[in-house]
Amino acid sequence: MRSDALTTSSVFEANRARGAVRFDVHARDGVTRRGVLHESGSLRVRFPSPEGEGLSGVFVNTAGGVAGGDRFDIEIAAGQGARLTLTTAAAEKVYRAPGAAAQLNIALKVAAGAHLGWLPQETILFDRARVHRRFDIELDEAASLLLCEIVVFGRTAMGERMEQGEFIDRWRLRRGGKLVFAETVRLDGNIGAKLGRSAVAKGGAAIGTALIVPGDEPLIERIREATESFAGEVGISAWNGFAMARFCAQDAARLRADMMAVLARTGAALPRLWLS
Repeated sequence: MRSDALTTSSVFEANRARGAVRFDVHARDGVTRRGVLHESGSLRVRFPSPEGEGLSGVFVNTAGGVAGGDRFDIEIAAGQGARLTLTTAAAEKVYRAPGAAAQLNIALKVAAGAHLGWLPQETILFDRARVHRRFDIELDEAASLLLCEIVVFGRTAMGERMEQGEFIDRWRLRRGGKLVFAETVRLDGNIGAKLGRSAVAKGGAAIGTALIVPGDEPLIERIREATESFAGEVGISAWNGFAMARFCAQDAARLRADMMAVLARTGAALPRLWLS
């Protein structure tokens, strides 16, 4: 490799963003309060006035997006009886990565009687973006969780699509110490062509998942009552004590509307930022 190329590579590596947030919340006299908070790098969390029962938090990435080689780590623990809802200040953008993939690591721990809502705005992948994301979730058997994620492959409203890139998404959910859900989604190479296949996304540019714990057949039936209003494709099922809804749509706006319709059936209160 030429010396100027080596210099460019080393400068690129030295300028990679790093960010970490770690905190816990606890309930006292029916009020959820923040415990110890640790922030580093370009990742921050802010706690606006409560939007209802419990505490709400908003993540802010001061780096302005995610690029190749960036790393962000989040660790959150909700203590017994606490209620916490988390979102992001805006959609997260993952940009082209000429080198190493970006790393996003999220660890969530929820104690007995506590509820955690993970409701970030959508993640948008630009062409040739590379990102590896990992969720590690530990729930007490008496805890509850609502976790929603939307991934958009290119800004369709701007006439953009993600053609090449890499997206690896690893989820592990343990309940009462037992592994009840494990999944790894891998899309790489010519992602645009793969999304065009009927058995994958049939040309859709947005996918989403809602994980609801606990979840059962009565909940599934309530969600299915909204089927006629869906703009995209939605699949819903329940097993191992939790429910899951899968989404696929032609663009982010349609998928977001479908996600909101499903969440309304669960009784979840959406963060104000979702409605602005």
